[in-house]
Amino acid sequence: MYGLCDCNNFYASCERVFNPSLVGRPVVVLSNNDGCVIARSNEAKQLGIRMGDPYFKVRDLLRSNRVAVFSSNFILYGDMSRRVMSLLRRLVPATEVYSIDESFLDLRGIDPATLDALGHEIARTVKRHTGIPVSIGIAPTKTLAKIASKLCKQYPRLDGCCYMHRPQDIEKVLRRFPIGDVWGVGRRWAAMLEGMGVRTAWDFTQLPPERVRKRMSVVGLRMWKELRGEPCIGFEQHPVDRKRIATTRTFEHDTDDFEQIRRCVAQYAAACAEKLRAQHSVCGEMTVFLLTNRHKEGMPQHCESHLLKLSVPTDSTLCLTEHAVRTLRMIFRKGRAYKRAGVILSDLSSKTGTQLDLYDPVDRARHDQLMQAIDRVNATMGRHKVVTAAAGTEFFRMHREHLSKRFTTDWDQIIRVKT
Repeated sequence: MYGLCDCNNFYASCERVFNPSLVGRPVVVLSNNDGCVIARSNEAKQLGIRMGDPYFKVRDLLRSNRVAVFSSNFILYGDMSRRVMSLLRRLVPATEVYSIDESFLDLRGIDPATLDALGHEIARTVKRHTGIPVSIGIAPTKTLAKIASKLCKQYPRLDGCCYMHRPQDIEKVLRRFPIGDVWGVGRRWAAMLEGMGVRTAWDFTQLPPERVRKRMSVVGLRMWKELRGEPCIGFEQHPVDRKRIATTRTFEHDTDDFEQIRRCVAQYAAACAEKLRAQHSVCGEMTVFLLTNRHKEGMPQHCESHLLKLSVPTDSTLCLTEHAVRTLRMIFRKGRAYKRAGVILSDLSSKTGTQLDLYDPVDRARHDQLMQAIDRVNATMGRHKVVTAAAGTEFFRMHREHLSKRFTTDWDQIIRVKT
């Protein structure tokens, strides 16, 4: 058996943990630069507020309904996520972190008769120790566990856990579960399947496997088997190395200042390099892009990117920053007010066994030593204590008017209790 622990309305729940007066009140959390809605409490959903709604369009609706609005506080959310995931690792044999608010649970080998009680105990323990309400779905496969966790959210009477294991119960659920809501079915596949007359997950399981593989490849066939109760998706206890690393940001204000954009791109390249070293990888390709604000009609528009292939794969902040700034000069157009920029690293491979260039002018060994020293200092003393000159000392600041405090990671912002 597999389980899925899904934190309910995670970002909104994190804000409620440190402000109990928000319980029962509609809450929304906004994206970077307070752009659009990315999280909603159940009360906010009932008001008709949708994911992705631009903040400026729903501001009056939020104000008239006394909706509590928060800017995204990812430092707080990340720390609360670590607390939840750490607690889960103590309660089950193994976990696989799937996202910031979801984790699969390996329940194989545990007596099936005890799983329902275990699921409810996990939900109660997480709520008691962290304040975050969760929905536990338990089923024979990961895909079915995902469906079970969704049911748990829809039906409060399940009290935090849905144990879905009897074939007749699984069939009953799948007959009413929309195919577009199945884990792994995107918009393109959903449209294709609906065109074939497949409306529910049960309809999908009734298709011939040969037809599924022909139209949806082995990925779709794996999904088909999972819905029929045959485990096909492996359990990964350790994070899988990313195949691509990106740092992209929307500027607080449109800008045509090359120096300001250059500093930002240098910072993005440094952030990508840190992530690259964290997974002991090097990159062979780098893409830098720039784009203007397409929502401003009448303004000159420009959107361009450039892919640079590196002669020697690297994880050096110095090398990647130099390449990023050089590429930026190629795509920057004077007189354009840019809204967003980003750096994307691809063609990632293991740092071990990197093929060097006989005529490489860079002393790779010294770069490695320098990067290790910088990472140690920044890990010990705090981020951005040692930076490149190109990145400067003024770091990217998002527009966040409704930002809550970093209650769990900053001594100056910790809650004070008066007695």
